[in-house]
Amino acid sequence: MRDIIIAGNWKMNKDALQTAEFCRELKSRLSDVKAEHLRVIVAPAFVLLPVAKGALEGSRIEVSAQDVSSQAQGAFTGEVSAQMLASLQVAYAIVGHSERRQYHAESNELVRDKVQMLLQHQITPIMCIGETLAEREAGETEAVLESQLAGCFDGIELQTGKELVIAYEPVWAIGTGKTATSDQAQQAHAFIRNWLRGRFGAEIAANMSILYGGSMKPENCEELISQADIDGGLIGGASLKADDFVAMVHTGISALSKGK
Repeated sequence: MRDIIIAGNWKMNKDALQTAEFCRELKSRLSDVKAEHLRVIVAPAFVLLPVAKGALEGSRIEVSAQDVSSQAQGAFTGEVSAQMLASLQVAYAIVGHSERRQYHAESNELVRDKVQMLLQHQITPIMCIGETLAEREAGETEAVLESQLAGCFDGIELQTGKELVIAYEPVWAIGTGKTATSDQAQQAHAFIRNWLRGRFGAEIAANMSILYGGSMKPENCEELISQADIDGGLIGGASLKADDFVAMVHTGISALSKGK
């Protein structure tokens, strides 16, 4: 059975006090969550990772970084290495987010290098891929996804499929209030899983969780997660509100109870 993952990408939001208070609230409100195949993750800014981990100690809620350096160490001012994250026992790191690709010109090859660094340190990459509105309207969605998958997985070998998570994020649906329909999202997720099957084999493709990352919120979470190949969400704005985030965690629990 694949894990259902509810992951909150906080981006550049919440200070130290807000992070501690929010994490303590999540810990309290989700203290009775024991679903075996459910993973709940929050991704604060780099400087707040220790704050989040401290506030969540003793809970099942895990912490993710929002990025990682492609370099192991050295004269790279402002960068944070996989070894640094591992020393904090950070379990996940987001790589290749569309905002990193857009604002920092990150290539598929750079994302691949970051994935390799994370895997070397037993940190699970949450690897983001997705098309822009112009690419979707031009009928290029599958070609874009195939190019991103081929570039980001170039030279990467997997053993089980559970050591990496993919997040499909239609760029046109991030922060815009627009959301892909459940059918559109499922089609993209099915294409990704089929590509994985061809590249890594049926078992790894079946094991890997593929998240939807385009304006998931409580109102559409259930319909999206009910799709065959959608295994949770990488959630932006809605993850900053405790009520919304907790509601989506419970939606994930409900999906598991229905045999998702």
